[in-house]
Amino acid sequence: MTYRLLPFGRPLPRTVHPGAWWLWALCLATCAGRTTNPLLLIMILAVCGYVVVRRRGDAPWALAFRMYVLLGAFIVTMRVVFRIVFGGGQGEHILFTLPQLPLPEWAAGIRLFGPVAAEQLLGGCYDGLRLATMLVCVGAANALANPKRMLKALPGALHEIGTAVVVALTFAPQLVESVLRVRRARRLRAGGQKGLRALRGILVPVLEDALNRSLALAAAMASHGYGRTGRTAPGARLLTGFLVITGLLGVCAGLYGVMDAASPRYLGAPMLLAGLAVATTGFLLGGRRLRRTRYRPDRWRPGEAVVVGSGLLAAALMFVTTKVDAAHLYPSLNPLTWPEVSLLPTVAILLGALPAWLAPPPELAAEPAPHGTAAPAAATGARVGEPVA
Repeated sequence: MTYRLLPFGRPLPRTVHPGAWWLWALCLATCAGRTTNPLLLIMILAVCGYVVVRRRGDAPWALAFRMYVLLGAFIVTMRVVFRIVFGGGQGEHILFTLPQLPLPEWAAGIRLFGPVAAEQLLGGCYDGLRLATMLVCVGAANALANPKRMLKALPGALHEIGTAVVVALTFAPQLVESVLRVRRARRLRAGGQKGLRALRGILVPVLEDALNRSLALAAAMASHGYGRTGRTAPGARLLTGFLVITGLLGVCAGLYGVMDAASPRYLGAPMLLAGLAVATTGFLLGGRRLRRTRYRPDRWRPGEAVVVGSGLLAAALMFVTTKVDAAHLYPSLNPLTWPEVSLLPTVAILLGALPAWLAPPPELAAEPAPHGTAAPAAATGARVGEPVA
């Protein structure tokens, strides 16, 4: 399939494969896990935010990026608060002193409040900012990738889990829509009750609507053959489950080793590759018991290659930086120094912003027609020749 361009060289609007966005986000999260330099972490946050603003759509999940940013700010705040509460006086620069609470003898080694040093506060801020940046990277993937299209690409071994997640993702927005519709109907009927008194008038219609939607969804899924599995021996199912779970645990351990530069070398890439091999074997064995057909499967095009390539280049350059210039990645707290950045990690992070210009823009919903003009029949769903309501 060709990669169509607009007359000015820009790609046509389309939906990028969700796997490409997730790989890009995980690569940026790997870059964040390789440093505690607040300047570099803030650059990664800026790159994620800029790409999300430029390439997110207007779907409900695209509006969740702000929630991840707020959660990241909460993480940074809590890490600093923990350093203050559980003793942050290890350092030369004491900022202030709080009344220390006495503890029993069995709690020796634990201190509540007391002197607070600048080194400990900055250490908590650096660690919290790194964790928050990794979380925001995941939030960027959630805001950019279509979860339904991502679940459609799951292997057959995860078919049941994917079906449950699709139902949950479909049900939750509809439930919110039902609440808004019931509240709007109550206002039109001049319903003046508020608080707990209005709960009964809202809860019963919402639950009834949710039940009707669930029954309709179950009937539609049954008509499409969901829940049908092939004949598989119990031993084969047990082996498949063991391989999948073991492989996924190995992948988690390998990702932790790749993101944490202080972890043993065998816990990084070797563990990740071994986990992927075991999990892939389990997926292949589990996929034999289920036959599926895909309508319009998502294909990888040059746009997806650009997205993934920018993330991989950023992660590779950051890995090289840990070998040749690790001092700028981890600012010194003893003695206390101001964070500095070098050229190589800066270029690595800026490469992660390439999808903001090179990735295809998202397909947005049709804008409403101006006041006093009729919307086209294709946008409103009416037939040609019929009046538009």
